[in-house]
Amino acid sequence: MMKTKTVFLKGLAAIIATGTILATPLAAEEVTLRGVSCFPIGAPPGVPFENLVTEINEKGKGIVQIDLLGGAPAIGSPFQVVERMAQGAYDIAGCPEAFFGNIIPEAPALRLQEKTFAELRENGAIDYFQEISNKKNVQFVGRHHDDGAFNLFLAEGKAIDKADLTGLNLRVSPVYTAFFKALGASVQRSSMPEVYTLMESGAVDGYGWSVRGISPSWYPVTKYRVEPGVYRASIHTVANMTKWNALSDEARAVINDVVIGWENKMEGTSDYAKQLDAEMLKVFEENGIETITLEGEEADKWVSMARETAWDEFIEQNPETGPKLKELFTEAQ
Repeated sequence: MMKTKTVFLKGLAAIIATGTILATPLAAEEVTLRGVSCFPIGAPPGVPFENLVTEINEKGKGIVQIDLLGGAPAIGSPFQVVERMAQGAYDIAGCPEAFFGNIIPEAPALRLQEKTFAELRENGAIDYFQEISNKKNVQFVGRHHDDGAFNLFLAEGKAIDKADLTGLNLRVSPVYTAFFKALGASVQRSSMPEVYTLMESGAVDGYGWSVRGISPSWYPVTKYRVEPGVYRASIHTVANMTKWNALSDEARAVINDVVIGWENKMEGTSDYAKQLDAEMLKVFEENGIETITLEGEEADKWVSMARETAWDEFIEQNPETGPKLKELFTEAQ
């Protein structure tokens, strides 16, 4: 009888031990996300995302990694990157809003922001934008880089002295198309790699681009940079929402910490941002790119035209969400 009882107790202990092992959560396996960029790998506007991926991979060892598969246009049109990501072709991407307005029409609000991203997170602007993005299976993670304001860059012999672009043919993206047209320019769109050829051949007289993101290969065909700058050339980390929700809390925390860390570091008034601007101004000077600064009424016209045309176009295209986004993203005027 005693022997039977002993065997029973040993068996019970084994069952309890086994149950304890089974109930103990297994360590989560490292997850690898398929990452892509809306810019060519190595191009100035794409490098911040590449650096972001490197930092996430360093801090996410054993938790989450990003396999950077490539960048547009090698992987396809930059205007389709986020759309394909939302459909499941990729898991995470680094893109400016200009390249995902086709899937999220409200995306331009991100370039028209007049408040810091910290303020936008606090006042509910990012939460509201997140609601809109999620409906398209896109998770807005954050703004990992700010390439500064957009400037107009012009070829030699194409200098302007007022807010009038009549007679100029300019290369554009959706960012400033309405603005340049409102000031009298004719416009044409092209991919980033085509800008040099268009400028060198004289097919276009200038192009709009972010002050910190201009390609060094364009310096020889660029003579002037027009101030004041307008909008913000923000580059964002976005993810496939389904994939994002399937990540562990720990994996999401790694990505969020890195992205929002850069979001805060890149605020326009930070010492780091000022340093980047100073470095770019030095580069322009060394490469013979002169600055044209519009002043007084002409500067006011330039800035107000940029703001008005952008928001008028935005609200016309987004009549239901536009007014609220303008209220959340801009300073009252």
